[in-house]
Amino acid sequence: MSCVIGRSLALGWKGGVLTVLGNAAGQLVQVAAVALGVGVVVAQSVVLFSVVKLAGAAYLIYLGIKAIRHRGTLRSAERQPADPQSWRLVGEGLVVGATNPKSVVFFAAVLPQFVDYPSGAIPFQMALLGILFLVIALVSDSLWAIAAGSARQWFARSPRRVSAVEATGGTLMIGLGGTLVLAGTRS
Repeated sequence: MSCVIGRSLALGWKGGVLTVLGNAAGQLVQVAAVALGVGVVVAQSVVLFSVVKLAGAAYLIYLGIKAIRHRGTLRSAERQPADPQSWRLVGEGLVVGATNPKSVVFFAAVLPQFVDYPSGAIPFQMALLGILFLVIALVSDSLWAIAAGSARQWFARSPRRVSAVEATGGTLMIGLGGTLVLAGTRS
């Protein structure tokens, strides 16, 4: 959610919602991996977990720095249709969602608890549960993106304030990436 709020503060509500869509697509890859058993391998391997964690953290830090460096140019881009940019924002969200190691651990630890093993079709049940989780997260995160983007619009009345808000959004993403780097391996 911090990433969504940071992106919405930096890019506006449309940028935040596009990030949410990409994030959900990235997490759909994780749900599929967990349903097929690959997620357990990542969750239990210290090396793989660390690689995914560091890749996700580096990408968040990159996006945060990019938001801070380009904070003045984002205002004019938001007034124009963002067709070419839309896919870029969805793609960036996808990378963040697919490389979030906490999601893999969450899906691998939580989804199996709700599977009805005697009914069979375990991968299908886990995929269905993961998709249900993602639909709920998609709605919830979109609401957060719209709320943060709306707050940004209020700040947008002053170029100085909107620049500060965009920088704050970038700082949130850098902080989230730094926290991910400094977090110990899973217990």
